[in-house]
Amino acid sequence: MSTKAYGLSSASSPVSPIGRVSSVGTAVTKFKQGDLVGVGCMVDSCRVCASCGEGLEQYCDNGMTLTYNARDSKHGGITMGGYSERITVDENYVLRVPANLDPAAAAQLLCAGITLFSPLRHWKLEQGQKVGIVGLGGLGHMGVKLAAAMGAHVVMITTSPHKAQDAKKLGAAEVLISRDAADMAKHAQSFDLIIDTVPVAHDLNPYISLLKRDRTMVIVGPLDPVGVHGANLIGKRRQVAGSVIGGIAETQEMLDFCGQHGIVSEVEVIKAAYINEAYTRMLKSDVKYRFVIDIASLRS
Repeated sequence: MSTKAYGLSSASSPVSPIGRVSSVGTAVTKFKQGDLVGVGCMVDSCRVCASCGEGLEQYCDNGMTLTYNARDSKHGGITMGGYSERITVDENYVLRVPANLDPAAAAQLLCAGITLFSPLRHWKLEQGQKVGIVGLGGLGHMGVKLAAAMGAHVVMITTSPHKAQDAKKLGAAEVLISRDAADMAKHAQSFDLIIDTVPVAHDLNPYISLLKRDRTMVIVGPLDPVGVHGANLIGKRRQVAGSVIGGIAETQEMLDFCGQHGIVSEVEVIKAAYINEAYTRMLKSDVKYRFVIDIASLRS
């Protein structure tokens, strides 16, 4: 099927186009022309491995095909995602976007949204539990919104006191300043789940100490090597784990959940001609909290 690209994520992450279906193949049964749909971070996987069979295409044993800048082993060439005016995708990797969500603001649900939704679901966050979201950025702000909608007691964990007001507007019940030793001590051994979204290497050990016994800290941000003190895990049987996006079924579940609760990403819509300025601003963290490119501006 083919769809016109509408919204994209910022230049720092795999793009996630949203648009209207412009045409469908003869065998397509899930969508019709004019439907509002989205394509997440992947457009294919091997479909035969154990992970794919369990609906965990994001962990495909043979490697998923990313929407942007990936080699398409089945069809050849490099995927270009929403940076193209049109994208053709197998219907099994297309998501239905709830009609009540603004397409531009929903685009990042297919990247940042599912990146936070998946660990919240996998680690079975329950209503009333205390969850910490480390870092208030493109990923972190979605974690706050989603966890709050699930009924959790959400604590934004940040090094920046000036982010407290925004965090509470997004749904955080409390804000914990990680540079404040007294504040950290007050919250020691009290969290049921912590999700770390900070994209660069940093010391995980102070955050691990915030967990209750048998609880987990999930890394979705740091891609660089990080150190963990074994005693910090052994003493309370804590765990440090990792997570990446979600499978197709889980991503659809996330979109439906967001439709029910009116959740979208906080975005700034820009024209394609502004992308260099947007990239410079992104490097300075001068965006709340994602840029979205209106591809129609390419024709204006």
